[in-house]
Order: sequence, then C-alpha cells, then structure tokens
Amino acid sequence: MTASIPDRATAVPVVALGQTLLVSVQGELYDTLAEQLQHDITLRVADSEVSGVIIDISGVEIVDSYLGRVLAEIAEGARLMAARTVLAGMRPDVAITLVELGLTLPGLITALDVECALELLARPSAPNGSGLPERAA
Repeated sequence: MTASIPDRATAVPVVALGQTLLVSVQGELYDTLAEQLQHDITLRVADSEVSGVIIDISGVEIVDSYLGRVLAEIAEGARLMAARTVLAGMRPDVAITLVELGLTLPGLITALDVECALELLARPSAPNGSGLPERAA
C-alpha cells in the first residue's frame, strides 16, 4: 500500500513501503510543519504494522537545534511503538552543524542514503537497541 497524508498541500509526504514509512523532507522544515510531521508519523506508526521509519533529509540544507530535537522525538515515539527510525541522506554541512550545536540525535540510526536505510531496517534489531549489529569482542 502506498499512500501519503491527505488534506495538507504543504505537508511532508509520508509513503508506506510495506512495513516501512518513507518520509522525504525537501527544503526547509518550518516549526509548525515539523510538529505536524511528528504527529503524522506517530499516528501512522500507531495505526499500522510499521516496523521502520526512514526520514530522508537529503534535500535539507539546514538543521537547527529545534529540528534536531523534533527528529529525535520522532525516533523516540516510533521506538516506543516498536519501530526503528533511520535518518538517511544527511549532507556533510548538516552533519558539521549538528556537531557544532552539540546535538547527538539519540535514538536515530543514520544511513548514507535511502537504499542503505532500507538495508539497515531489513536486519534484525540488535539486543543493544541501536538497530546496528553488535560488535564482536
């Protein structure tokens, strides 16, 4: 089933790909739109059998502390409902900004692109809760 959130011309599309939601953020994500996205994703995870959420930010040039917090909160909300969240497509400038702001984005797994994110979600969840395989000692 492929569907996007209806009735919001300015909303960020949330597309279902099997048990994964794909969210593609393009351009600047204003505060009210970020809050609406958080609400929409939480409802979609709660109302379906979603096991993973991919947030593609390859079209985002600027991430401020508010947006970083919203992304972390989306991941935490999804985790509480047994879904893992992967942040895909982060630009180098965005990564540098997040480091400079001291944001760690807890609960978010990162991937270079959507394809890598899908591969990460296809792996079984690790006991450490990170979604990444445990390292051998």
